[in-house]
Amino acid sequence: MYGEAPLRDSRPKRRVAALGSAGVLVTAALITGAVAAPTASATADTRHGKDRESQGVAVAAARAAKTGVDWQDCPADWNLPRPVQCGWVSVPLDYAKPNGKQIKLAVDRITNTGTQAERQGALLYNPGGPGGSGLRFPVRVTSKNPVWANTAKAYDFVGFDPRGVGRSSAPISCGDPQEFVKAPKADPVPRTEADKRAQRKLAREYAEGCFERSGTTLPHMTTPNTARDLDVIRAALGEKKLNYLGVSYGTYLGAVYATLFPDHVRRMVVDSVVDPSRRKIWYQANLDQNVAFETRWQDWQDWVAKNDAAYHLGTTRAAVQQQWLKLRAAAAKQPFGGVVGPAELIGFFQSAPYYDSAWAPVAEVFSQAAAGNTQALVDAAAPDLSDTAGNAAAENGNAVYNAVECTDAKWPADWRTWDRDTTRLHRDHPFLTWANTWMNLPCATWPVAQRTPVDVRTGKGLPPVLIVQSERDAATPYGGAVELHKRLKGSRLITERDAGSHGVTGLVNPCVNERVDTYLLTGKLDRTDVTCAPHATPKP
Repeated sequence: MYGEAPLRDSRPKRRVAALGSAGVLVTAALITGAVAAPTASATADTRHGKDRESQGVAVAAARAAKTGVDWQDCPADWNLPRPVQCGWVSVPLDYAKPNGKQIKLAVDRITNTGTQAERQGALLYNPGGPGGSGLRFPVRVTSKNPVWANTAKAYDFVGFDPRGVGRSSAPISCGDPQEFVKAPKADPVPRTEADKRAQRKLAREYAEGCFERSGTTLPHMTTPNTARDLDVIRAALGEKKLNYLGVSYGTYLGAVYATLFPDHVRRMVVDSVVDPSRRKIWYQANLDQNVAFETRWQDWQDWVAKNDAAYHLGTTRAAVQQQWLKLRAAAAKQPFGGVVGPAELIGFFQSAPYYDSAWAPVAEVFSQAAAGNTQALVDAAAPDLSDTAGNAAAENGNAVYNAVECTDAKWPADWRTWDRDTTRLHRDHPFLTWANTWMNLPCATWPVAQRTPVDVRTGKGLPPVLIVQSERDAATPYGGAVELHKRLKGSRLITERDAGSHGVTGLVNPCVNERVDTYLLTGKLDRTDVTCAPHATPKP
């Protein structure tokens, strides 16, 4: 998955991980003024041969500019605090048919905290996924998050549920949510060819379930269509140009938007970057994740070993790894609490290489389990069948993840390719490799046509983009930021050295925070790329 860490005030008491489709737990986290609905960039139209979609998005944006958003108090079950307001923006399901079937996208906002003179428009946000909801974004203001206080003075914070996600109409589903979360799942590391055949069968059935439940929507679940939706939302907000913050998969969404609508961008920050090259989207990008996760997993083990006085798991990385293997073997033999096997362990433990904020909590649960008390592990890693809303959200998130990635690009159809690549990578990078393969394998038998990804690059009128990346990110390896930097002329890259938490802009690091504020508030960037010291290391 390509998503930012959940907001602290929205994090559930029980850790929820997205479940891989093939039965393995894997998480996959504007300037104000009247709008004349602009047409999409002619350069992008010609380059991508998308004349009908380009004309369609211009029609939809013009319509949205006239309609606007009817802001109201948010529905109670959206769990958004006042004064956050909610509304809807209608977009075409198929931009080649702008007057055909429409779907509604859920949007919310909190207005800028400064004066009207300080206001610079709306800042739209996507947290990643694909399949993540952005509706919690305004809570950064209501919770008085100090990292965002300066930016909040100038901007309305606007979140949205992308097409197929959550509160938006026609949410994607590929199976019954309660069945989807049941545990324990099969061990993701196969011992026999029969194990592989069983996982392949699950992946194929999952793809078939996506088509059965959401078949009319699947062909339109692409990143370019979500980028077009973003432009329609921009118009509905009454904004001439887009201010945008994208994290993880949200960086790829931003890069595609910048390519299709370069002259519609005002300010854009992309944080923890998906490599946008066509050869990486999406099969190779997931293989690259496996290598980077192993590196960051080892970083965490080094930290646990350094803090052996707190966790008693060993004073070396090798000793901590041995404790992990021992725990994993015990779960394979007899799932903890009858529900936490190796797949569920990965779903819980992978948050440590994802986010530094998880280092201490995961280590504490690990420490207790290694000492023989597994109750905290069961509480953290087991599904909660009574949480029907949370389970539906988890199933939807996983379904959208597959719907977008499988439809965005062509994936290998030959199982031998997957088997060869996964077996090779697993030898030296065993933590996530097989689990990641099973999560993505539905793309091998995807039931709708797979597209050719957008050729991301600078178009006429694109202003400088700010890129932020930690050096040791597991979910979006550093090379992705370097690649996007090359493709977007005039962009600037801020590197957080010797750090690896996914989602840098939300962390406290003045070297990063001050530059993001300066860019969003003034448009100014450093004359050259910048390397920042890492944020504070977690403490036990």
